[in-house]
Amino acid sequence: MIYPKIPLAQSIIEICHAKGVHDIIISPGSRNAPLTIGFTNNPKFACYSIADERCAAFFALGIAQQTKKPVAVVCTSGSALLNYYPALAEAFYSQIPFIVISADRPFEKIDIGDGQTIRQENVFINHSLYNANLTEEASEENDVFINEAINVAIARKGPVHINVPFEEPLYETTNKLSVDFSVTGLNITHSLVSVDDIIAYTTLWNYTTKILILVGECFPNSVEEEWLEKLASLPSVVVMTETTSNLHHPSFINTIDTLITPFSNADFLILQPRILVTFGGMIVSKRVKAFLRKYKPRHHWHIDEHRAYDTFGILTKHFKVEPNQFFKQFLPFVKDIGSHYKATFETIHIQRKVKHTEYLSKVPFCDLKAFESILSTLPAEIQLQISNSSAIRYAQLFDIDKSIEVFCNRGTSGIDGSTSTAIGAAVGSKKPTVLVTGDVGFLYDSNALWNNYIPKNFKIILINNGGGGIFRILPGHHETETFNRYFETSHCLTAEHLAKMYQLDYAIASDDNSLKKGLSKLYNQNDRPMILEVFTPTRENDKLLKDYFKALV
Repeated sequence: MIYPKIPLAQSIIEICHAKGVHDIIISPGSRNAPLTIGFTNNPKFACYSIADERCAAFFALGIAQQTKKPVAVVCTSGSALLNYYPALAEAFYSQIPFIVISADRPFEKIDIGDGQTIRQENVFINHSLYNANLTEEASEENDVFINEAINVAIARKGPVHINVPFEEPLYETTNKLSVDFSVTGLNITHSLVSVDDIIAYTTLWNYTTKILILVGECFPNSVEEEWLEKLASLPSVVVMTETTSNLHHPSFINTIDTLITPFSNADFLILQPRILVTFGGMIVSKRVKAFLRKYKPRHHWHIDEHRAYDTFGILTKHFKVEPNQFFKQFLPFVKDIGSHYKATFETIHIQRKVKHTEYLSKVPFCDLKAFESILSTLPAEIQLQISNSSAIRYAQLFDIDKSIEVFCNRGTSGIDGSTSTAIGAAVGSKKPTVLVTGDVGFLYDSNALWNNYIPKNFKIILINNGGGGIFRILPGHHETETFNRYFETSHCLTAEHLAKMYQLDYAIASDDNSLKKGLSKLYNQNDRPMILEVFTPTRENDKLLKDYFKALV
């Protein structure tokens, strides 16, 4: 086997293997040559070459999202490293294990005018869970830092940074290991809810007739069916699930915005919960956040092993356990008390569904109508990746088949890496994957298609409404030159030539009939990846969406 001659590079590579880091995403460069040589010549690693570091990082994030194992990204020195920051921040807030290994100049070369040199140490300090700043020589101290970084990424589910100084020569190799590296064990313990807390909080629960459970982003099948059934059986409990929660039950409310947008102040007061229980990742719905911030519950409990955000300004208890563990200990002591809370919500929810169907039966072709067709025709058992901005918000208005796994980068809610993440997720899951994305997000991440690993069964549905349509929905929209140029970023671009350049199949749709035909072609084409570009009317979408919410009453 071929090894890099530099002992420090050998230590990093061997410790990564010993700790189960398997997927390595490498961007080209010279300073990282010792790592590139070592990783790519070791058959124990799966290595990927992606030139654009921002795309490489989001691609890695997608793999880690699906495998739940840390993925390492490797880059050269200088500004290359900074391009990892958006994906690293997403990993931080989405709790995804992620390892950045950056090659660097020796310490004495920093800030003396040497090329491709910046201050790399601790560059991610605000969003990295651990920063290992290594010295040039292999040592026990460096081994401790490398081990600790990887341990933290796994145990605390987040990003870490290992900065590695290398001096030239960089390309020399050897056929023997020259280091005695050390590997420290990983100790992961799962917490329990204390007996005192069970007694105190179940007592409070059992005297409360209005309990709202709000579920953010969750991995599919992460909550056991037994607990979902128990929650669904309680008349005092309403469960609201986001599209990305991947939780399903007939009594759960999974189109939150459709339900609460038409509420009056009187409705909000009547339906204001006394206890709010949350678990899962970030919440998409701005409307439910506004509801709970204005009409605050008396108590807010969050269930998460690692972190609890005071999203609604009323957090009163953080249960530092996994949801399954919490429900296993907690729900056996919960009583079925008399309440009309759930029944009231169910009545409204049924009424909303009727109005929803009526409106969509007569609305002309637009973003809303396109999403109805797209989400109702998705094949079963696939993975659905959704980009941020308008796409995820439209998706929240529709039911999605429970066999479909849904993901979106909601940690930072950025548009910058949705396509790259989706491709990485397709590689990591090996499932047929559909990405639904908007035009601005797609164009912003168009280098994602500069990727030799796109699976043949990867599909992109691109909603092109000529700009950032979400800004037409948000308050403050006025039809002015400033709005069109600087907020909406109006354009006349299409994906046709990008598809041709990257050898993807391509089709277009601009009405109900062509969309139906395009979707049929998309799902039956498995010889190579494909883009279906759907053109919708720029200046009508926002009005039709606002009319939709009015029609729900």
